[in-house]
Amino acid sequence: MNRSRARIEQLRHDDGGALTLSYVVVLPVVFLLIMVMIQASFWFLARDAALAAARQGADAARALHASRASGPAVAVAFARQAGRGYLEDPVATTAGSTSTTVSITVTGRVPSFVPGLVVRVSETVQAPAEVFQP
Repeated sequence: MNRSRARIEQLRHDDGGALTLSYVVVLPVVFLLIMVMIQASFWFLARDAALAAARQGADAARALHASRASGPAVAVAFARQAGRGYLEDPVATTAGSTSTTVSITVTGRVPSFVPGLVVRVSETVQAPAEVFQP
């Protein structure tokens, strides 16, 4: 009787496999957290590249005697060069521009680190058009 009680106590305090089980539970959560952090970094860099490209496009389109069409062309060229790897398929438009204000919107896709996730960014910059006043 005493021997079986000792065996039951030994089985009760046996921790074999507990560490493996905790890894099975914790590691997927850690990996998911790392993937979310990497995806958020891609989003931030893509948004920053889109904003910089929109600024470049607005500066080009607002210059004295510049055509409005030069803004999106400059913005897309800048986005392809500066946002390489972070901003995919950049597109720029002058939607929202008036005769006194230039508005450049740059949109693009963020590279996906998480399979099946599609994230798009869009940044708009508005600036007054330069006008010569004697």
